[in-house]
Amino acid sequence: MFQPGASLTFDNAKTTLNAGLQAIAEGQNEIDFSGLITVDSAAVATMLAWRRLAVARAVPLVFHHVPENLHSLISLYDVAALIDADMVRNDLPHH
Repeated sequence: MFQPGASLTFDNAKTTLNAGLQAIAEGQNEIDFSGLITVDSAAVATMLAWRRLAVARAVPLVFHHVPENLHSLISLYDVAALIDADMVRNDLPHH
């Protein structure tokens, strides 16, 4: 399970973004934010980019232990539906 560090801000977003993209490309589909303390809007953009890659690969992506300060930003930018959107799953029958 991929875990970003204690901070996900403009200062380290590019590095964290790339590490998460690599993890997803290697088959990881869970991201654990339990160690995340400091965030800004770059954290929301990073989550959206990770979600976009997962959607493009038609794989589920689950975010665990999203801290309240990040939940607040997700709500502020009104992107909860994009971040929590149902993923296309290949193991479910199509009707």
